[in-house]
Amino acid sequence: MGQVVVTLNGRTYRLECNEGEEAHLLGLAEYIGAHVDDMRRKFGQVGDDRLILMASLLVTDELWAMRTELDNLRAQLADARRDKSESDEIARSIEAQLFAKFGEAAARLEGLNARFAGGGS
Repeated sequence: MGQVVVTLNGRTYRLECNEGEEAHLLGLAEYIGAHVDDMRRKFGQVGDDRLILMASLLVTDELWAMRTELDNLRAQLADARRDKSESDEIARSIEAQLFAKFGEAAARLEGLNARFAGGGS
């Protein structure tokens, strides 16, 4: 089991984590710590709990904004895939029509060729 020590607003906290997750947990704590420091600069020393709560709310707000953006991007991707599927279907239909027209043209040419070949003998 891994352990890290983090300091927020001058207070030290010892946290346990899974082996190998120490650096990640320290990075998260630094991120929260930066928000706590920012809140302390803006509002003064209003207490550890309140500063950590305000910082946590800011981080949660960031998370929710990113989730909303991610949901929008997923919807755009789904629309693009649907549009691509529709485009692919239209392309297949046009391709089938072209092959049919080529077949008709080939049959006409063969008919003309046969008439000219038969008429010239």
